[in-house]
Amino acid sequence: MKTENEAKKKSKVLPIILIVVVVIGGFFGIRTYIYGQHHIETDDAQLEANIGPVLPRIAGFVTDIRFEDNQRVKKGELLLSLDDRDLKIKVDQAKEAIDNAKAAVQVARANQASAQASYEAVNANMESANIRLWKANQDYGRYEKLLADHSVTQSTFDAAKAEKETAEAQLELIKKQASASRTQAEAMVQQVNLAEVAVKQRQSDLDYSNLQLSYAQITSPQDGVVSKKNVQPGQFVQAGQSLFTVVNDSDIWVVANFKETQVAAMKIGTAVDISVDAYKDKPIKAYISSFSPATGARFSLLPPDNATGNFVKVVQRVPVKIRLETNDPEVMKKLRPGLSVSVTVNIDEMSTVKVLKP
Repeated sequence: MKTENEAKKKSKVLPIILIVVVVIGGFFGIRTYIYGQHHIETDDAQLEANIGPVLPRIAGFVTDIRFEDNQRVKKGELLLSLDDRDLKIKVDQAKEAIDNAKAAVQVARANQASAQASYEAVNANMESANIRLWKANQDYGRYEKLLADHSVTQSTFDAAKAEKETAEAQLELIKKQASASRTQAEAMVQQVNLAEVAVKQRQSDLDYSNLQLSYAQITSPQDGVVSKKNVQPGQFVQAGQSLFTVVNDSDIWVVANFKETQVAAMKIGTAVDISVDAYKDKPIKAYISSFSPATGARFSLLPPDNATGNFVKVVQRVPVKIRLETNDPEVMKKLRPGLSVSVTVNIDEMSTVKVLKP
């Protein structure tokens, strides 16, 4: 009899349990469905930041290193020095060259002034020669008439004729001298111009030498933390060799790779909650800043080519840039580029930030 009662009780309990399970499952299923209608999630995301490798522009021996790994630095702070003795010598040589070029300009200008004075003197002599020729022509005309009237002797007329021919020859000579003097003055102008151009060239050489000298002092390109140190004192480094890296940890964002079927419901400014896997704190508020112009596969080293005939449709991922709303130092100091994050996009809510940075 007891067994029959127990059987009856069990037959009543099992349906109740089944109903409870169905109700609970339905509740969570409906809640998940409703949540999924208003939220989009992905864990294919990570933190990003500006990570700048520092490369020397010139080759040389390292003489001084003023930083350690994971040290915070400021933009423009001197971090490393190269041997610059040969560069300083080149600067001194460039300075001497520009002094010589400036002296050459002064000499050329003095020669130009002398040539101009000579040209003006020849012009003055030409005026005198013209006056002398005019007088000789006048005397020659008078004596020629007087000779016809037998009022003067032949010798007097011959002397007037000789004076006229001498004045003509003298004027021709002075004209040739004036032409040569003018050519010389013009040449001196060109010499001055060339000397001034040489000064500019020497100034460019000096500027270049100073620029090369400045490259011996390697400074931080941005605020951040030095990492990946790959240099030691006394080491010879080549131009373009990676020495260390500066990570700008004050400006961190998220790149989340959403499925192509998810991005249609998103837009710039949509509110986002970010959860960093390394820190189980409350979610960080953020917003969608921009969308990649192409899928992640298009930016890969070997993009897939569907024209090969081996086509298999794969859901593509679109990188979405997400900006944090907070600048709280306590929060930012915990974030590191490369950390994995989980992203939840509330497609019905817009961010409250006034300025959306790209």
